[in-house]
Parts: sequence; structure tokens; C-alpha cells
Amino acid sequence: MTTTAASSATSASSHHLSPAFPGRAPWGTASKLRAWQQGAMEKYIQEQPRDFLAVATPGAGKTTFALTLASWLLHHHVVQQVTVVAPTEHLKKQWAEAAGRIGIRLDPEYSAGPLGREYDGVAVTYAGVGVRPMLHRNRVEQRKTLVILDEIHHAGDSKSWGEACLEAFEPATRRLALTGTPFRSDTNPIPFVTYEEDNAGIRRSAADYTYGYGSALADGVVRPVIFLSYSGNMRWRTKAGDEVAARLGEPMTKDAVSQAWRTALDPRGDWMPSVLRAADQRLTEVRKAIPDAGALVIASDQDSARAYAKLIREITGTKATLVLSDDAGASKRIDEFSASDDRWMVAVRMVSEGVDVPRLAVGVYATTISTPLFFAQAVGRFVRSRRRGETASVFLPTVPDLLTFANEMEKERDHALDKPKKEGEEDPYAESEKEMDEANKQQDEDTGEQDMLPFEALESDAVFDRVLYDGAEFGMQAHPGSEEEQDYLGIPGLLEPEQVQLLLQKRQARQIAHSRKKPDTEADLLELPAERRPVVTHKELMELRKRLNTMVSAYVHQSGKPHGVIHTELRRVCGGPPSAEATAGQLRQRIAKVQEWATRMK
Repeated sequence: MTTTAASSATSASSHHLSPAFPGRAPWGTASKLRAWQQGAMEKYIQEQPRDFLAVATPGAGKTTFALTLASWLLHHHVVQQVTVVAPTEHLKKQWAEAAGRIGIRLDPEYSAGPLGREYDGVAVTYAGVGVRPMLHRNRVEQRKTLVILDEIHHAGDSKSWGEACLEAFEPATRRLALTGTPFRSDTNPIPFVTYEEDNAGIRRSAADYTYGYGSALADGVVRPVIFLSYSGNMRWRTKAGDEVAARLGEPMTKDAVSQAWRTALDPRGDWMPSVLRAADQRLTEVRKAIPDAGALVIASDQDSARAYAKLIREITGTKATLVLSDDAGASKRIDEFSASDDRWMVAVRMVSEGVDVPRLAVGVYATTISTPLFFAQAVGRFVRSRRRGETASVFLPTVPDLLTFANEMEKERDHALDKPKKEGEEDPYAESEKEMDEANKQQDEDTGEQDMLPFEALESDAVFDRVLYDGAEFGMQAHPGSEEEQDYLGIPGLLEPEQVQLLLQKRQARQIAHSRKKPDTEADLLELPAERRPVVTHKELMELRKRLNTMVSAYVHQSGKPHGVIHTELRRVCGGPPSAEATAGQLRQRIAKVQEWATRMK
């Protein structure tokens, strides 16, 4: 089929749709479909494949694309019925509602037996397919079926789910697979996904159409995300009874980072109330331009969620919507919150992709899940754009992994079936699936996990640390409630992406100028811009110490001076503690000084 014919066919499908659907076209285009949706439709109609994988960033409109395609296939009698497979009960119902708006009637309550004549298909969950695959296979074999597999990486959540999907939908006439986030970190193959070898011999998933966050941001389809990171002093007691104090964001061992992070999220400390207060101030600013803007706290467990909701009530004077599990009651509460103009919602681990509230514009990442997949899904809750210029704001603890994910928002990944590792190289996604399985549990009952933690949080405070935007970092440290912090919390809620960048640069310049005028006695926080305060991991710090020791050893042979003398001289010239306690910046400064000395002697 030619492109002209494809366009004509797409147009025909548009006439078959409700005039109000999708209702959110890309700005500057006349078509009802966004440019990427139109492009994906044309590619599909031209090639007519049995299997089609569309990878589109959260908030880009995968549902609209899939239902438009389903309407076209039904209208042209390519298929006679539709089956949608979704990750959660809540999403299953959302699919049925969205389909109903364009005249496709899906039964979200289907469990067995013949489908009523009034329906065009069913909406089910992966778990439901896993329980009764033959039931769905029989339906697919009886009538020509389009199967839409939403967030298809869930089909690899367990071997039984993947096998059930293969068994149930192998006879399907057409299969459309959708995903909005990086694929899995394990090597479980995903049903109906094509894998191709790259130059290194690694088999990677091959998408038929990809629309990443960077492209969607350039098109104005999703919101730009401003990440506001908070550091602070943490104190906790270990299982051995030792008291430990550390500053969030400083290089530590993996265990210490985890314990400092959990201490920050403890609702009994000062860190969470300070961050929630700042997030609420940010929400107030955003609501000046987006009156119904809402905020979401992503909590780790039920007890913390309840405590955060109580804190929000104390801070704001209004009640927060509490979502503790993916049951029918929770789904109703999500819908009610979505339709209201209430300010706050608190959700346990945000039930993965299950929270879909387009008006969410402010988020607080208050969970210790540290995988790129979960982080992308979490941030995806806030990027759905409804009008040009909307921005999203996500509050984070200053934890190296999270800041890395925030700086790599536009990075696109494929699912790799083979993972050769270089010796000594760590896989940053190695623990992803264990944590994702925990995050995606449909029941959020208390497991006693918190009682088994090998430490006790004692106290915490919060310090505004930096703003991350478009891979760059801005700001100097500031106390909560300070004029400097308010500068960033008061950024307008409606801005073009390039305006955000310019405004952040101006705010930082003003903060630096103000800092230079203050007496040294008032400088109780680190008075350096964010780009000069890199947050490094414990592994990176070890590498810097190793590099310094190597440089010093080389200089020993060159100068004839003992190691100890050189290290002492470096401390005298550069300042700071012994290298075992020095910061990354201090180590780099000493490395540069040794290089300078060695160059002079040549």
C-alpha cells in the first residue's frame, strides 16, 4: 500500500472515530492524531504485519494509537474482535472506558463463557491470562482477533505468564505490543517480540516504531521534568548498636547509602516533612497556571504511606487521597482523585503503571526502589501533557543512582537477551527484576520487612541540594524555607523547555552573586554550584583514591620522596582530610596537583 493510500486509510479510520477522539493533537498540526501516531499508523497499514511492537514514552498516547488502529482493523474487517491485555485491574478498566469513547465495546469483567453480543471484545490482565490461557485461546481461534498487549514487558514477569500468553494468543490474526519504558533487565524472552543480533552478538529487541521521551519533548507531547534534589544530615543506629552520621549524597558504601536513604524517608524525622512542605509550595505555584494540578507521593509501604498522608494533612490542612493496593476500592479512589481538583494523593509504590492521572504535575519519590525501569515508570506518571508549556516537578533524595536516572531521562534502551559482562564490571540493572516484582505486587499487605531492617533511624534534616533538568545541574545548597530555595520552588508552572533552562541559569547566577556578598561566618552550607559538586558513587570514589595512589607512587620514583611525605604535602597545599576521608573534589584536586609537580620535574 502506498503512503497516499495509507494516509487515506488512516483518514477513513479517523471518520470512524468520535469527533472528540483523541482530543489532544500535537500543537501546530491539523490532524486528530499526533505526528508519531500518524507515522506509526501509516507504517502499520503499509506493511500489514501480524506482529507490531510500538515503543512510546509514557504520556505520548499509546492508548490512542492502539485504539485508532483497532478501529481501522475492525472497520476494514481485518479482525472481528479485540482483546486487550493490561498489567493491572485499574488499567484494564481504563482501556475499556477509552475504547467505549470511540465505539469499541470491551468487557472488562469477562471471566468465562461466550461473550455477550453487545461487546466487540474483552479487556483482561496478564494474571488473568496466566490462570486460564486455553479459555482465551479458544476465543481467539473462533474469530479473527487483534490482541493488544499493553506494557508487554509484563509478559516476562514470570515464566508461566510468558508461556500463557504464547499459548493463548499464538493463533491471533494480529498482535500489537506496546511499551513505554525500558525493557527488562533479565534475559527472559518476551512473547511476540523480535530479537536481532547487534554488532557485538547481543540479541536485542527490535521495535517496529519508536517514539522516545526526547522526541516527545521536542514535539511538545510530554512535559519537561524538573527534578529537585534534597540532601541533609542523617543519623541512625546499626544492628550492632553503633550510631552513624552521614550526609545524604556523600560517597558511602552501598549499605550506608541504603540506610541513609531509609533514614531520610522515615516520617518521624525532619527530612520528609521539609520535602513535603517544599513540594506543596511548588504545587501552589504550579496551580497558578494549572488550576487542577495534583501531586503524588510514591511510598514504600503502607505504614509510611499513612504517615505521609497524616503529614500532608498537618502541612496543608487538607486530606490526601490514600491508595494502598490495586483492589476495586483503590481503583475507585484513583478515578475520583483524577476527576477532582484535590491537591494530594499518596500511593504505595504507585502500583507501577496503574496510576494514570493526567493532572499529576508534582511528585515526591519516597521509595527506596532504585531501578531504571521503576524510576522511568514513576516519572512517567507526571509527564502526560494536556496543554503546551506545562512542566512536571519531581522531588528526590540526593542518591547517586536516582540522580543518574534523572540525568538519563532521554536515554533509550532495548531488551537484551544476552548479557556478557566484562571482568569486574557491575551491571547497574542487575537487581531490577527482584525490586520490580516487589513493586508490582497487587497486594500491599505489611510483610514485616520494616521490622527486620538492620538499623534504626534516629534523626534527619533536609537541605535543598540542586535542580536537575535536561542533563544539566543547577543551584547551590540552601536551607528549607530560605530565599534561595524559594527561587527554585517559585519557577512558573507554564514554560517552554528552553525557557526552563534559561530561567534555571538565571536563578543560579543570582544565587551565586548573593552568596559572594555574604560574610564567611554565614556560609554554613557548601557554597558551590551543583555542577562543581558532583554526586559520586562509592565505586567512583574508590577509583579516585586508587588513581591518586598510582600518581603518588609514580611521583615517588621521580622525586625520591617517600609516599607519606608527598601525601602530607598534598594535604598542606590543597587542604582537606587524609585521602581515606577526602571528598571526590578534594581527590581530583590532589591528582591535578601531583600531575602538575610531575610535569615540572620533566
